Amino acid sequence: MDDRSQIGSRAAEPEEARSPLASPSTHCVCDELPEGQRGPALVPAASRGRVAGSLLALMSVAVGVSLANNYFAQPLIDTIRVEFGVSRGVAGLIVTAAQCGYAAGLVFLIPLGDLLERRRLVTILALLTAGFLVFAGSAPSIGVLLPAVALVALTSVMAQILVPFAASLAGERERGRVVGTVMSGLILGILLARTASGAIAQVAGWRAVYFIAAGLMVCVAAMLRWRLPRFREDVRLSYSGLLRSVLRIARVEPVLRRRALYGGLSFAAFTTLWTTLAFQLAGPPYTYEDGVIGLFGLVGAVGALVASAAGRLTDRGWTDRLTVLMPLAMVASYGLIWLGGTRLWALLAGIVLIDIGAQGIHITNQSVIFGLRPDARSRINSVYMTSCFIGAAVGSSSASFVYAAFGWTAMCILGACLAAGITLARLTDGVTARRRTAAAEAAGR
Repeated sequence: MDDRSQIGSRAAEPEEARSPLASPSTHCVCDELPEGQRGPALVPAASRGRVAGSLLALMSVAVGVSLANNYFAQPLIDTIRVEFGVSRGVAGLIVTAAQCGYAAGLVFLIPLGDLLERRRLVTILALLTAGFLVFAGSAPSIGVLLPAVALVALTSVMAQILVPFAASLAGERERGRVVGTVMSGLILGILLARTASGAIAQVAGWRAVYFIAAGLMVCVAAMLRWRLPRFREDVRLSYSGLLRSVLRIARVEPVLRRRALYGGLSFAAFTTLWTTLAFQLAGPPYTYEDGVIGLFGLVGAVGALVASAAGRLTDRGWTDRLTVLMPLAMVASYGLIWLGGTRLWALLAGIVLIDIGAQGIHITNQSVIFGLRPDARSRINSVYMTSCFIGAAVGSSSASFVYAAFGWTAMCILGACLAAGITLARLTDGVTARRRTAAAEAAGR
């Protein structure tokens, strides 16, 4: 069944059935509108218009810089491994620690975006991230670096507060475009993080990467405090009640559960490559240094273009087609990546294709889920992104040990199977939906 048709059918349901967890009002409290109007105001969700270009650009940059902190270590894993004298499997846990920390932030911090004033929340999280980056850069051992990286990831979830923030400020007809634009900044942040960290590490050492990132986060905090509008949803719950409501939302929203599964499998397939790529490139036949390995992040920059395009296409009703095509692109990419173990052209083509597939399915998922409950977008994003980063943690940890034990070919098989799981889940959901429809029609006769 089409996700959008399920969302659209909700309009005919009674309010209690449609939104049992919603607050009494679907308004938000905004002390400053996106257009620059000042003063307290109660703005109906339906009246929100175009987000100012400068504000959208700032949010895109902030999201990119914030999430980049989780990816600095990927091209540096082999260098860090040598300095601390640990195995490749243990060094790969740096990526896993970041993913687990991020998942914890998605569970315990992201829902606060529906409860607290968002500008203050993201500013505080940005400053905390800066402090934890200094901690990571000063780590004397792998045993200290792992929790430091996890704490950086925990607070850098401010990126996933800003995404639904942008969706809330946008009008209904431009939500896909706005989400896609902000996600373009996120994708560029991830890709440039790999390139910049490799270049900086080659000149000044891997610790300098974290110290420079801390300075950038302080600048981001200042810009967000100065430019973001004050915004707070009219949700009247305690923190414990807020967390309980996240679980109830997941239980009563089948579209959200389905999209969370697609996202989790997609992230697992994506991180399978990026966790092991540095190992392959550092060894024969490539034997590249950190600076060159970091440049491979730029190859996937096309994913940023796909994010914006995918957002526009979902606004035009392409949701189902993208859900089918993007996972197939990821499966095909692993064929090229396998050849890329010894052939550079195939590796580059595979990286481009896997980025197109991963970002296309991700933007499609978010454009769908942000249309479910306007007053609970942060909690919905918490459910969705938690699934994504659990998938990423499973993918990165599995890939590290599979690569260490069985090599490049086994890693490619693992990634292709994870991507194929999205298509399988989609087909299963379609069969289940048709059976339910047939049963309902039979009961109505």
